[in-house]
Amino acid sequence: MLALLLLLAIQIPLGLDRGLLAPPENPLTEEKVALGRRLFFDKRLSADNSLACSDCHQPQRAFSDGRRVAVGVNKQLGDRNSPAIINRAYGRSFFWDGRTPSLEEQVLQPIQNPKEMAAELATVVERLKDDATYRSLFQNVFGAPPETRGLSYALASYVRTRLSGNSAYDRYEAGEKIALTSQQQEGLRLFRGKARCATCHSGSNFTDEDFHNTGVAWNGRAPEEPPHDMGRGLVTGLPHDKGKFKTPTLRDIELTGPYMHDGSLNNLEEVLKFYDGGGHPNTRLDPDIRPLHLTAEERNALRAFLKALTGSRSIK
Repeated sequence: MLALLLLLAIQIPLGLDRGLLAPPENPLTEEKVALGRRLFFDKRLSADNSLACSDCHQPQRAFSDGRRVAVGVNKQLGDRNSPAIINRAYGRSFFWDGRTPSLEEQVLQPIQNPKEMAAELATVVERLKDDATYRSLFQNVFGAPPETRGLSYALASYVRTRLSGNSAYDRYEAGEKIALTSQQQEGLRLFRGKARCATCHSGSNFTDEDFHNTGVAWNGRAPEEPPHDMGRGLVTGLPHDKGKFKTPTLRDIELTGPYMHDGSLNNLEEVLKFYDGGGHPNTRLDPDIRPLHLTAEERNALRAFLKALTGSRSIK
């Protein structure tokens, strides 16, 4: 069961839920977050000392990387786009297919993935033990030398505190009616109405944390053919989950392109045209995905509103 914790040193931005979710066995502390930050930017967590977590999750890009898919050690191309990891304190599952239920599990997988950082956890821990500064920091935070659990807990704590809010939209909702232009206000009306975006991009973090088949995985394939990527279906094994992917947050969306799980849509205009056209047809297309018949002006208003979701965040 998750405990609701407040880290007093962190100002939770306007528009976000006031508490941070963290498991009771891994409470947030300033020292643990600082250790997690140090680890997040340390290339020694990769097999050949060439990549850090921050290479695929860059602070200036809302912790995404601007590439179509992740690029790992030896320039290997990954299978999916690197998702933005802002506001994941509010997440219920992690990765595009939701295969892990906690950040503590999630943060260790890229380290071990042969197409990403490609390291053995035992090797990483030994490198940390060989570093006097890390030995001291782990002892201070966990009362023990560097080990896998502490590595996981520290990284997860840092990710939990990467927050983005206080956007123009948030200020508008808080009563500052000039925070959005008239075009952005029209985009908000479309977002909640005709364009039906809020059906999936709901709540304070603009995601239902659920999985949907929009047809992206059928790009270039006939509707009756299997998808390029089984998505959620790889996790559950259920036929109706084939080609489903997690709804990403729309916060800071203008910073996190290219878009979709495969990075196949280069910009927000392409995304809006994709949904306006009703996605890609397939036998299990989500029933909420259907043609919208938006005008060019309406797409422009929606795009303007989406840019109003860029918030204030720490880039540290």
